[in-house]
Amino acid sequence: MSILSHQELDQLIASYGYLAVGAGVGLESMGIPLPGETILVLAAIYAATHTDLNIWLVFLAACLGAIAGDNCGYWLGFRFGYPLIKKYGRYIGLREWRIKVGQYLFLRYGTKVVFFGRFVALLRMLAAFLAGLNRMRWETFLVANALGGVVWAGVFALAGYLLGALVFRLQGLLGPIVLAVAAAVFFGCGLLAWQLEDRLRFQAERAFPGPLA
Repeated sequence: MSILSHQELDQLIASYGYLAVGAGVGLESMGIPLPGETILVLAAIYAATHTDLNIWLVFLAACLGAIAGDNCGYWLGFRFGYPLIKKYGRYIGLREWRIKVGQYLFLRYGTKVVFFGRFVALLRMLAAFLAGLNRMRWETFLVANALGGVVWAGVFALAGYLLGALVFRLQGLLGPIVLAVAAAVFFGCGLLAWQLEDRLRFQAERAFPGPLA
């Protein structure tokens, strides 16, 4: 659902660095289909191979973007609810069945969705909005959101940095092989996520038949 190509992301990171990371992660957390996770990983790889980006500042930018973006998403859900996302969601690829999946998971797992949702693309865009929509206490949301954002940013920043450092050391034949394996793993995880989302769509439609209120 990304609206940016890989080449455009590379250019964005090279030009805007930490701002690109914070803004990309933050906007995705608000529900805009920007590839925040990919931006974070690419920035971490860049930090491993260039001196003008510091991995700790990349991590900090991702944390701040995640927390700020999610709090904006929470406020939008709390203030405007379904009418907002039903009216404008189609313009950013959030069809009603995707909203149903998010709502189904939120009502079933509650706070866990706010924390672990950062690791799932669909929930990364919807969890904060749904927390506000369902009137989760802001203090509870803030703690789960902040912890999830810090853990998520740490995991993907570290993974990208280590991958970048490894590829840099294995320049020549092995570097492209490592990148190809990493891309295959990423693609495989995406395929599994798509299959899971398809099953969840069926369960969500059973839980919420008809249009959402």
